[in-house]
Amino acid sequence: MKRIAEFNTVSPARFAADFADSFGTEIAVPALPALPRRATSGSAGYDFYLPCPLTLAPGQSVKIPTGMRVRIDEGWVLKIYPRSGLGFKFRLQLNNTVGIIDSDYYYSDNEGHILIKLTNDSRENKTVELPAGAAFAQGVFVEYGITVDDCVDTVRNGGLGSTGGV
Repeated sequence: MKRIAEFNTVSPARFAADFADSFGTEIAVPALPALPRRATSGSAGYDFYLPCPLTLAPGQSVKIPTGMRVRIDEGWVLKIYPRSGLGFKFRLQLNNTVGIIDSDYYYSDNEGHILIKLTNDSRENKTVELPAGAAFAQGVFVEYGITVDDCVDTVRNGGLGSTGGV
């Protein structure tokens, strides 16, 4: 098995700012969650944990600051998905379908803070209720290639949408 990445936390100030952006200033900023980890030796996904309790009614969305960043070797990407059971039971979905964490995101102005936006897309009127510390998303490292004529030399300087997206 190749060892190609390392999870770290963002600074407490970065986490507090992003937490306030998502949940307001009325809720006290919690401690940073545990670093992502695999549940078993055969697991491909690294579980991400909630920093605070979460209740999502059908149709509701929330942007979750994970408090995490990840240093990834060049040629690899971290793909973020909802935990399988939550997707199956509640249709809990990532708003961008699959989150893509590039290797250069670690050096962004936002410290490479991984933010995960979820929507409860339940068609059975089910409310999602999860305690603080619950695993809610999983990340899988994937190797990728580039074309033989690729000559990109620009450098990232920002977070979501910083590479020319909307």
